Order: sequence, then structure tokens, then C-alpha cells
Amino acid sequence: MRKVAFVGFTRTGCDLARSLARAVEAQGVADEVSVSGPARFACEAGVEPFESLAVWASERFRSCDALVFVSACGIAVRAIASLIADKLTDPAVVVLDEQGSFCIPLLSGHVGGANDLARFLAQAAGGCAVVSTATDVNGVFAIDEWAAREGFSIMERARAKEVSAALLESAPVGLSSAFPLIGDVPAGFSLSGGAAADVGVRLDWRTGRHPFPRTLHLVPRCITLGVGCRRGVGAEVLRDQVESVLSEACCPRAALSGIATIDVKRGEPAIDDLAARWGLDVAYFSADELRAVPGDFPSSEFVERAVGVGNVCERAATARGESLVLAKRAAQGCTVALGLARMTAAF
Repeated sequence: MRKVAFVGFTRTGCDLARSLARAVEAQGVADEVSVSGPARFACEAGVEPFESLAVWASERFRSCDALVFVSACGIAVRAIASLIADKLTDPAVVVLDEQGSFCIPLLSGHVGGANDLARFLAQAAGGCAVVSTATDVNGVFAIDEWAAREGFSIMERARAKEVSAALLESAPVGLSSAFPLIGDVPAGFSLSGGAAADVGVRLDWRTGRHPFPRTLHLVPRCITLGVGCRRGVGAEVLRDQVESVLSEACCPRAALSGIATIDVKRGEPAIDDLAARWGLDVAYFSADELRAVPGDFPSSEFVERAVGVGNVCERAATARGESLVLAKRAAQGCTVALGLARMTAAF
């Protein structure tokens, strides 16, 4: 987790919150922690003051990966009730009593990591984690929790529930992967059960393959988007071309790990716009670096005269060792290619 916010409502609660925040920081559970308490004694308790719990909760709900309430459950429930939107994007929410006896994950137990955080906090406080999700209670592999931990995006939310339901009912669940698997296949899954399994999981950067009648696609961020474009091309033109290429490859946006291009395109408005809209970093390579990329790529004399290398998008897409999985597509002054990083799936 990157950012965890603690809140207490009494001096005792704030003391426990501060102790747990130190443990979270010391063990590297989060990169950044904060502890807040009522303004009337916050300074004395050594925590950040808040005047309105509703305002505190609203701000932290948007900006943090987890909220930890040292309080009664009712206080936490009322504070977050109007903020809950989506189990795949809501932050983890955990509640502890002031003695640290019980630690309860209230929200985003699997995808948000609340269950794991509750277990850690309970151990740090000398208490007990009260985890109520069905897969945990029954000792069944939680596919959504595994996906979140391993960095895979869940593409069909309803299908994830079907997979969990099948596992809980001991029904056959298939597993298919485009990547090498490391470790033992979790109990309940079968790599050879495609014919028998009505529902199953496909690990892939593409969503066009359906090895089971009901297939849940889990997609990692492993695709580099190599781009080139003429100077001043419109942002919508580049975005439309990229979306067309992704559609052709059955590659969801969730699979993109970043954009790569030549350094002379630094500051190109269309590329900057695409990166900002989709939350992607841009890697810039010099002409010399791109020329040094191993592989046989088609070359344009015009492009070479303009930027110093005859192929930008394919070389950029594979500049860090990726394999080219979709060759150059060119239209309206834009070129796009897709590079696949080496991937494994570990259980």
C-alpha cells in the first residue's frame, strides 16, 4: 500500500493508532502514514487535528489506499457509508477497538487488501483479526485477492463472483494461462479441466480467448505501447489510432504498462495528452538507443532523415527486452506497435 490514514477519537484510541502507524511504517506495509484525532486534544495526543469527521473521511477516501478507524464499528460505517462506490476502486477500511482486541476489515477485503491489513494490525496490537469473507472463512482460494496482490486486473466483475461461487461449491474451475505458471495450482482449479469446467480463469494480456463457456480474464500490466507521430498531430487522432490498435489486438487498456517513443517527441502534445488521460508514464529513447534494439524492423528513409532512426514505434515498444506482439500499424500520421514484457504467474 502506498498511503494509509489512521484516525482515533479518544486519547487512548489515538495512542493505539500512533503505535500501529509506526508498525506499518517500520514493516514497509505502506509508504506513507498519517494519524488524526479530534482537534480539541490532537496537539496533546501528537496527531493531526480534524474538525469534521465527514470531511476527514471524504478527503482520505479519495486519496488513500486504506483508512483505519480506532473506534466503534458504527462510527466508521456512518463515516464511509455515502462514499462507497465500487469494490474494485474503494480503499480498504479497517476498524479496531481501542484495546486492539479485535480488528475488522469492513470494506475492500480482497481487492483493496483490507483482510491482509487487518491481519497485520491484529498481530501488531496483540489482538484477533475478524475476517468474514466467505472464501477466507472456508479456506478457499480468493481469486480477486490473488489478482490484486499480483497486479492483474479483473476484466469481468460478475464472472469473478461466479468463480468464487464455484470454488465454494466445490464445482470444477478451469485455469488457462498465456504465461508460465510458478508454484502449485491452487486447490479447486484444474489446468486440464477445460472440457469439464463451465467456468474458468484465463491469465492473458488479451481478452479475445475464451477457453471456458464462462471465462474470467485476468490481465497484467505487461504491454508497452510504442508510438510515433508527426509533429503537431491531434490528440484525438493519436488516441483514436491507439484505441483501434488495442481493439484489433483484443488488448484492454488495463494491460498497458506505459508508452515508449523517441526523445525528440518529448513534449509532443498528443503523446502527453494520451499519457495524462490514461495515467501512463512515457519512456523516451534516443535514436542511438533505438538503433541498438535487436531485431529486424522495417525502416523508413523519411523517418530516419527526420529523427535519426528509421523505425520508432516497434523499436520503442521492444527497447527494454519486450517481444513484439503487434507490428506497426500506421494511419493519419501515427504509428503504433505493442511490446510484451516477459511474464510469469506465481501462486
